[in-house]
Amino acid sequence: MKMVNQIWLFSAFLAAALFTISSLALTQDGITLLDLKSTLNDSNNLLSNWKDTDESPCGWTGISCYPNSQTVRIINLPYMQLGGFISPVVARLTRLQRLALHQNSLHGLIPKELAKCSELRALYLRGNYLQGSIPSDLGNLSSLTILDLSSNSLNGAIPSSLGRLTRLRNLNLSTNFFSGEIPDVGVLSKFRNTSFIGNLDLCGRQVNKPCHTSLGFPVVLPHAESDEVAAGYAVPNRRPTHYVKGALIGAVSTVCVAILLVLVIFLWVRLQSKKERDAKKYKEVYKQSRKETGTKLITFHGDLPYPSCEIIEKIESLTEEDIVGSGGYGTVYRMVMNDCGVFAVKKIDRSREGCDRVFERELEILGSVKHINLVNLRGYCRLPIAKLLIYDYMAMGSLDEILHEHGEDRSLNWNARLRIALGSARGLAYLHHDCCPRIIHRDIKSSNILLDENLEPRVSDFGLAKLLGPESSHTTPVVAGTFGYLAPEFLQSGMVTEKSDVYSFGVLLLELVTGRRPTDPTFVKQGLNVVGWMNVLVRENRVEDIVDKRCRDADVETVEAILEVAARCTDADPDERPPMEQVLQLLEQEVMSPCPSEFYDSQSECP
Repeated sequence: MKMVNQIWLFSAFLAAALFTISSLALTQDGITLLDLKSTLNDSNNLLSNWKDTDESPCGWTGISCYPNSQTVRIINLPYMQLGGFISPVVARLTRLQRLALHQNSLHGLIPKELAKCSELRALYLRGNYLQGSIPSDLGNLSSLTILDLSSNSLNGAIPSSLGRLTRLRNLNLSTNFFSGEIPDVGVLSKFRNTSFIGNLDLCGRQVNKPCHTSLGFPVVLPHAESDEVAAGYAVPNRRPTHYVKGALIGAVSTVCVAILLVLVIFLWVRLQSKKERDAKKYKEVYKQSRKETGTKLITFHGDLPYPSCEIIEKIESLTEEDIVGSGGYGTVYRMVMNDCGVFAVKKIDRSREGCDRVFERELEILGSVKHINLVNLRGYCRLPIAKLLIYDYMAMGSLDEILHEHGEDRSLNWNARLRIALGSARGLAYLHHDCCPRIIHRDIKSSNILLDENLEPRVSDFGLAKLLGPESSHTTPVVAGTFGYLAPEFLQSGMVTEKSDVYSFGVLLLELVTGRRPTDPTFVKQGLNVVGWMNVLVRENRVEDIVDKRCRDADVETVEAILEVAARCTDADPDERPPMEQVLQLLEQEVMSPCPSEFYDSQSECP
């Protein structure tokens, strides 16, 4: 009997132990994350708290789960210097809604298995070393609203299957090596050049670049090889007789030979006459430049495809009627070329003290910096009486004009303001963290945020920028900036750092939220600036009084997230302000995700 009792007690103990072990076992999603980590190179050991001894992965770095669930909803691991590749095991996270691995050092292919994450809404893989093509299977992600694959080494054609992503509202494939025709199908037809810039071999309506053969004939270039299969298209299998085939081939060949012969003769004649005309124009321009000592025209990266004589002629014919504004260093003109191409020309007054030095510095910076959210410098022209910078023309003018000078007629809705905030942050983060040497802007303000016809922002005016060499103190005492945007430490010491730019950007965020200038008279009467005014209203729980009344579509959760970012940017202590790369990460995570990550549950839908 005693033996029986001992066996029973041992069995009960064993069962309890097994139950305890099973209850503490890591969830399946946690096991998947560990498998994913095994293919990543975490050189800084930032994922050290991903442990197989945990019961749940929900407290791990970069991981968020659904409320009241152990199921992974978000993987957020940007700017962590992760190497390795993205394992296909990520497909086992079937309820994943956001995958953010941007600004790391990942290589290899984008796993096609990602298409099995059917609830995926946002995919950020920007700024890595990913290779290969875009898997056409990604066209099956019916919930996807954000796809950012920019700044990688991806190549091949853009799959037409992406046109099926009907909810896609943010697409960025810029700065890769894609080629061929951009499919003009489905949702892909609504995106413009900004989504594809930096892919020299792409053509199509979206980039205003017709697709041609080597002989100049328009042609529809092939898309990704698997597109037709992925899209469910079938190619009829027609087999005409050999006789018909032979006749067709013979007729087509004869016509093609005749056309080719005529075309070669025409092109040869045209080429000879063009050479003669160009030679004549060159001699005229050369003679003119010899007479007008100091005339010089330089373009950057072949970005200004016009004869020098036409550019100089257009510049010299600019009048007061062409003036569209004035900046800190001169007057800005609108220049229209013979083919109706439009550019902005900033005319620098050479007689202004210190102007030559500032001009040359601005030229050196802008000539080498290219980014989708920075104003593109096309070239510069030196005339005997002035120096001029030639930029892309921004059709909608500045953020300052639209926010403060056009009233209700051209007011920005809330979503447009969020896009402007995010794009401006990307441009400034690029200057601070990706340029070599790094660049301090020093005059971030709404009048230096220009908008194209799609209201995409471009950070402009680097005339006050200071290049940061590797051995620089990262500070400079040169006076710069605009009152209302200046950081407290600048007002006290005149010193400017990257954190001064962060403060100015925080003020810009408040300007977008409030619709008021930083020097609004209502703030001054209360003895406050916009930062102090915001802090007072937040303490009094009057967030609704902060938001511009014209933004009827603003949601409280996103407003609170923006204000939190702005508050951190405008902290009185520069050391407490986050760097711009972290500001960008906060905006992407809390504002531009399909829904703010802390404010919706698994059953909610994005507005």
